[in-house]
Amino acid sequence: MVFNLFKKKSLELVSPVTGKIVPLEEVPDPVFSQKMMGEGVAILPSEGNIYSPVNGTVMLVAATKHAVGIRAQDGTEILIHVGLETVALNGEGFTTAVKEGDKVSVGQLLLEVDWEYIGKHAKSTVTPIVITNSDDGKKSFNLTDEKEGFQGKTVLLTVSAK
Repeated sequence: MVFNLFKKKSLELVSPVTGKIVPLEEVPDPVFSQKMMGEGVAILPSEGNIYSPVNGTVMLVAATKHAVGIRAQDGTEILIHVGLETVALNGEGFTTAVKEGDKVSVGQLLLEVDWEYIGKHAKSTVTPIVITNSDDGKKSFNLTDEKEGFQGKTVLLTVSAK
């Protein structure tokens, strides 16, 4: 039992929405594909709303409702950016269920999304999930080999202390 005290804990990010898992390098936006915002993965949603992938605290709800940032309990900062060029929609197609400072649990509703509207009015519905503080050099990242992500079930990414 004593040895478990020294075991490094890892953080599992579960899929915030159901859909096809897309490597970040394949997202058709250089900010994400070149990992300018950090390490991560993306989902091409097939259904459902956006739910929290971790237990943590909401750090950011974009004024345009297209993105939510969460600080996990271990300090990992996660940005869920719904679709590409969705900031131009000025909040249309999104309904927020949380606000900055809210504590959230895995599977808790963050955003309601009208995918049909987003699909017609945005560049893409692909949804990057990015670790915005991944370049601090203190963590390693293990991406899933799965091809489909199921909201609340599929572990997309495991974050471990180095």
